[in-house]
Amino acid sequence: MEPYWSEMFGNPHSEGHSFGWDARRAVDTARSQVAELIGADDDEIYFVSGATESCNLALRGVAFAASQGRRQIISLATEHSAVLDTIKWLGCHGYEVHLLPVMKNGLLDLATLESALSERTLLVSIMLANNEIGVIQPIAEISDLCKSVGAIVHTDATQAVGRIGVDVDDLGIDLLSFSAHKIYGPNGVGALYIRNRSGPRLEPLMTGGSQEGGIRPGTVATPLVVGFGKACEIANAERDIDARQMKTLSDHLLASLSDQFPDLRIFGDVERRIPGNLNVGVPGVLGESVVAAVSEEIAISTGAACATGSPDPSHVLLSLGVGHEVALTGVRISLGRFTTREQVDIAVRVLQSAFTNLRGW
Repeated sequence: MEPYWSEMFGNPHSEGHSFGWDARRAVDTARSQVAELIGADDDEIYFVSGATESCNLALRGVAFAASQGRRQIISLATEHSAVLDTIKWLGCHGYEVHLLPVMKNGLLDLATLESALSERTLLVSIMLANNEIGVIQPIAEISDLCKSVGAIVHTDATQAVGRIGVDVDDLGIDLLSFSAHKIYGPNGVGALYIRNRSGPRLEPLMTGGSQEGGIRPGTVATPLVVGFGKACEIANAERDIDARQMKTLSDHLLASLSDQFPDLRIFGDVERRIPGNLNVGVPGVLGESVVAAVSEEIAISTGAACATGSPDPSHVLLSLGVGHEVALTGVRISLGRFTTREQVDIAVRVLQSAFTNLRGW
């Protein structure tokens, strides 16, 4: 990224000089790298500021471009606020919003979706992998059901891309959102995939330029896009190795905690989840108290970063059917590419101490 902050500072949309050409080539290379990671064509990738904008553009863009015949939007109660808040807004502006429940393991019952679909269904948005409990939804099967009634399918794949194999054709989706910073790229940049072949039409959220095919006007931030592309290239090469390592370490972490706390609760399906994600709780111990007790040594949370500071329990955990008090015990623990066995052992010691002290044993 470094040269594009200063030495190669041309506008990638300027076509009349070499400075612009250099920047344009860098952006084109990055677009190819991003597309390759999810099995897309280069011209199906649109750069935006991150997954939140990407989800907004997908959902509002489809809704604004839709005919009057289809007004129903379906999603899950466990979605990220980037989706939930957006469709709530659409619900206040004439669209019929239907939030589906999940089973106790966090997965969608396909029969529930099938019964909700109709010829009025415009759009279905279901997260590929949940940001709090890591469960992986059966998006390919979901897409098949949606296509049977002609509905458009969007997935927020922010937590999945780079951690599991993601191929837009295998999934059968029309729109996919994700961010660079979740795969070790820079903050402030993300992408929206829009299927070209028989894909949906979107109204842009902003006006003022023809950049990104007119879908997202404004000058593309070349350094951020270059970093995003390189992060995708690395993720494509390292994903399987990273996944095995994170799975091994998270299994060790979970087993170590379970040995000392047999009543440790795991939120979300144990098997069908992204590697490196754990969401656990010890009965009677508030998750917020655990986070505060360990914050000098390890970084964990009680939910999504965008919900930090809220006194309420996670809406995701409540959607699993657990009570208010149980939901308040949940702590989200994430491992990554650079996490080591030694660091996991430190985390085990710190968490065991915090759980024990807070429980009063």
